[in-house]
Amino acid sequence: MVVARYDPHADWYEGYVSDPGSEHYRRVRGMAGELLGRGSGRCLDVCCGTGIHAEQLRELGYSPTGVDVSAGQLGYARSRLPVAQGDAARLPFASGSMAAVSLIHAHTDLDDYPATVAEAARVLVPGGRLVLVGCHPCFIGAFADRGDPEKVVLTSGYDSPDWRYDGWNTTGVRARTGARQVPLAALVNAVLDAGLVLGAVREAGPPGGYPDLLGFRASKPHGEVR
Repeated sequence: MVVARYDPHADWYEGYVSDPGSEHYRRVRGMAGELLGRGSGRCLDVCCGTGIHAEQLRELGYSPTGVDVSAGQLGYARSRLPVAQGDAARLPFASGSMAAVSLIHAHTDLDDYPATVAEAARVLVPGGRLVLVGCHPCFIGAFADRGDPEKVVLTSGYDSPDWRYDGWNTTGVRARTGARQVPLAALVNAVLDAGLVLGAVREAGPPGGYPDLLGFRASKPHGEVR
């Protein structure tokens, strides 16, 4: 059974991610926009949360639709885009119905990341693209202490499959909802196993610091039926 871990924190999260002055989310939007690029047709925002990416998706030319398991977050999202409540690993959409799929700051929230990527591949049209932007698996997690902006201290746990609530930041998302580490190889191999073709890869971080974001674009081959 999929757990809606964000339900008790939906009000807090809406304020957290809607801060127009957030330098972190400015970089998230910049990376997502660069990787997705301009397009048309439906774009499925998987784990859409409160729907904060809908405006950018429209600006890029897409018609956004959101899906999330959290009823609390969808209460905010409904004012921003059409939404469906559902499990990312069992998307309630037809095969080949989406021109693009976005997965933004979501892979560490998933109970089954490989199944979610496989579902994204299924709903994409041939030639459609999946764009992921999220926490950098090598420098963000309960195993990485970023308390000093000039260094990252790594401890054990990089490849731990456990759901964890601990970490150096005791006031952020992880402390409230927890997160699951997805190592770099697992992050990429799920894309390849789903039959997608990996394209551009990007990293970003605070000026002079280690990257806290990793993003990539992958496409579904033309003529493929999944």
